[in-house]
Amino acid sequence: MKFQAENNQAAFTVSAHGPGFVEVNHVRYQQGIRLGSDTPPAPWAENGFAELTEQDFARLLEFEPEVVIVGTGERQRFAAPALLRALIQRGIGFEVMSTAAACRTYNILVGEGRRALAALIVDAASQE
Repeated sequence: MKFQAENNQAAFTVSAHGPGFVEVNHVRYQQGIRLGSDTPPAPWAENGFAELTEQDFARLLEFEPEVVIVGTGERQRFAAPALLRALIQRGIGFEVMSTAAACRTYNILVGEGRRALAALIVDAASQE
């Protein structure tokens, strides 16, 4: 799905997403990334949802987000509360949803000037 660019202050927005990829500012990523409005994309959860650790989430704290939007791949999956402990203990809001929904939500939040951080899992494209 392509997104229409909006006139906002966010330096990094999701420009497209689909099976096996996410694009940020028209640069395609085919594995998990994290990004914020002023935080460039960097690898995150490259081994997928099943391999997430507490440390994956704890590393997100260094960006001091107001809210973390977690994209869990093609479908919404819920992480064990222990994995989210670092966010919970610091009072950082988070939402867990499919990566497609997370991309849309992230763009809306940063377009509103919110300090959102997206942590997106990219499932491998299916070979159908």
